[in-house]
Amino acid sequence: MAQLTNDVEKHTALYVEAFNAGDADAVNAFYTDEAVAVWEPGQPLTGQARKDAVKEFLAKGPKMTAVPRQSFVTGDTALLIVDWTIDTVDDEGKPEHLKGIGVDVLRLGTDGHWRYAIDDPYGQAE
Repeated sequence: MAQLTNDVEKHTALYVEAFNAGDADAVNAFYTDEAVAVWEPGQPLTGQARKDAVKEFLAKGPKMTAVPRQSFVTGDTALLIVDWTIDTVDDEGKPEHLKGIGVDVLRLGTDGHWRYAIDDPYGQAE
């Protein structure tokens, strides 16, 4: 099981740990059931399609670094602005370096853990 947290400041580091371990179930646990992810600009994914995309992407063995730039919390909602990079391979197996400034909305669950409600890694222009 993923190491979910009640500390929004630790959320990104724990997510990166699960991501870099290649554990799709752990990564998917970091999202609310109705979460929206926009990993390809203009193509939001939710539900099973989002879960399947995680498994497919992690199968390529990507490695991520992510550093929160800003975080804002109000009640059960948090906004994170995150600088990130991912080193992976493209569909032809060639090395690919991805980077962006993510805009993430987190929701505090009834269990006291933060989860992504919206994950938009290309949410802010560099």
